[in-house]
Amino acid sequence: MVRILYIAYPLLTVSNESAGGAEQVLWTLERDMGRTGMLTTVAASAGSRVSGEIFSTGGPCTRIDDYERRLGEHENRILEFVLRRSQEGEAFDLVHDMSGSFWKRADEVNLPVLATLHLPRSFYPPPCFQNIPANVTFNCVSLSQSRSFAGLNAMLSVVPNGIPLDSFEEPAESHAEQDPGIRKGLLWLGRICEEKAPHLALEIAGRAGLPITIAGQVYPFSYHQQYFDREVAPRLRQIPNATFVSAPSFTLKRQLLWQARALLITSLTEETSSLVAMEAAASGTPVVAFHRGALPEVVNDHVTGFLIKDVAGAVDACRRVETISNAACAAYARKNFSSARMAEGYARLYARIFQITIERLTGIKGAARETEYSHQDL
Repeated sequence: MVRILYIAYPLLTVSNESAGGAEQVLWTLERDMGRTGMLTTVAASAGSRVSGEIFSTGGPCTRIDDYERRLGEHENRILEFVLRRSQEGEAFDLVHDMSGSFWKRADEVNLPVLATLHLPRSFYPPPCFQNIPANVTFNCVSLSQSRSFAGLNAMLSVVPNGIPLDSFEEPAESHAEQDPGIRKGLLWLGRICEEKAPHLALEIAGRAGLPITIAGQVYPFSYHQQYFDREVAPRLRQIPNATFVSAPSFTLKRQLLWQARALLITSLTEETSSLVAMEAAASGTPVVAFHRGALPEVVNDHVTGFLIKDVAGAVDACRRVETISNAACAAYARKNFSSARMAEGYARLYARIFQITIERLTGIKGAARETEYSHQDL
């Protein structure tokens, strides 16, 4: 039986209610891998809820100035846990790092470590990719992201993100395809911060003369709160029919997606993926998004929404979303965004890592095919 240790980001909890993209991907992947028969453990902040075993590394961080202490606590407890499990005869076979940082200490564990890179390369300090431990390999989550990591020898492949499609299927009683009038207003959904730019979504809605709901979480960091107070709150008061929903539950998020005329994605950064665009498509909701990063890999222009260059283009697109079929959006999501497809991609990647590990230890090419770590067992 293959044992996998997943490592979460040290600040936030992991559950199906998580607001962060990395946490959502981890929760979904761990669930699906557990269904294949793997023994899964997640090292995460206290209060996390997962399908398999949870190892709590301490309370979530609530202040950005406490990050370094929390990071050290998180990683030190994980190292102790890995050693203890090995001594107890229940050693892990692979560490899958979703935290963006634990892999730097991989030389302190005698295990292969796969680090999934969720962020644009520019977000990582250049020294991160110097003196990479020999037991570390990386993967990206989109083709556009992988291009920025060209030349990184430890990079293995791309495994696109996926979502639990069954959680976003639109209830038959809504009849949104038969009666588009049921879908009212625009929706912006995500983490409320300057780079995600919900203030631009409010500007677009105001210029288009459409109601809008801004739904998301303001993280307990001073610069996030200052941005909300400076750029978002005044616009919420000034723009007619603008509504704010703070930290929506998963159930409410699904309802908002099902009812929206269109989802706006106004991110100013080079997004490496977009779970919310996938969720919108699965809900039959068109997406109007800035043409940045990996969004062209997620939004099928003129099929599941519109890719635009600026605010003026977004205003025009919002007036044309009725030309997008809700059924076509859902069909595209079913074909392209399945979490099972993501899990299959990682199963293949795990098998490849086991093979590389055995070859490194034995010096014999193909040695892994003779071990318990064959792809058939995965």
